Amino acid sequence: MFEALQKMDSTVLNFTDGGLFILNITIAIIMFGVALEIKVSHFVELLKKPKPVIVGFVAQFVLLPMATFLLIMAFWKNMTVGVAMGMILVAACPGGNVSNFISTLAKGNPALSVSLTAIATISAIVLTPLNFYIWGSLYSLLGPWADNALLQELRIDPVEMFKIVFILLGVPIVVGMLTNHFLPRFTNFVKKPIRIFSVIFFIGMLAILFANNYDHFIKHIAWILLIVFLHNALAISTGYSFASVMKLNSQNRRTIAIETGIQNSALGLVLIFNPAIFPQHLALGGMAIVTAWWGIWHILAGLSIASFWQRVPYKHL
Repeated sequence: MFEALQKMDSTVLNFTDGGLFILNITIAIIMFGVALEIKVSHFVELLKKPKPVIVGFVAQFVLLPMATFLLIMAFWKNMTVGVAMGMILVAACPGGNVSNFISTLAKGNPALSVSLTAIATISAIVLTPLNFYIWGSLYSLLGPWADNALLQELRIDPVEMFKIVFILLGVPIVVGMLTNHFLPRFTNFVKKPIRIFSVIFFIGMLAILFANNYDHFIKHIAWILLIVFLHNALAISTGYSFASVMKLNSQNRRTIAIETGIQNSALGLVLIFNPAIFPQHLALGGMAIVTAWWGIWHILAGLSIASFWQRVPYKHL
């Protein structure tokens, strides 16, 4: 396993400047679409019923990165640096924009889902760089590959990452919230098409990325399937278990499980291919492939769980 992942780590993916530009536009559209759903009432909901929102927030930004780190350390003999850092980056990202739809499909709590997405997205401007810095640095310090070339050359700069995340998330969020506030009729008209378009466009971008690097993916697909499956299952179970421990009802447990298991991997990919954060000469194949496959798998896993939960009464969970 380690030898196969090591070869994947050293892979330099075929991704052009034009592709990065399109990916940046895609993430801007995705975040604009998310912001169109954000209202002041979502923050009022936090004040009225803080417990479910706080539980979801802690599961997303505290427990998931911590659980990811423990998973990496548990398999440290077989886990390469690139794959490990990719998992840490995914765990540091906020929830994905399809989580609201999947939560509704799973008979979760749509209001809680939208509130968590809103708060997590805004918080990610600070917490995504901070979490990646904390857990990435801890892995660099305690992990077995401290002398690895990638770790030696990679200098995690939370300030630089914050600047880029602020541009990628902050600007579209502000524009989207202002549009929602001042142009409510226009917002109601465009928000559903934008949400559908952004998901399709992102999946299309992933398909192009996979197609351009088909040989690399096909060589390592078995291990990537296993790693992302385990990581995503850990994320979903972390959210559900913590919500259960905190004695939330089944509807809220489902929502928090989905919010924790659906990650904004598009943001992760944009950061990986941004030379201001990760210099282009670094071999980031492991990071990119893990993050890209997350973008597909979490949707499949989320829809599968939602389909199951649709058929299961609340009292049985």
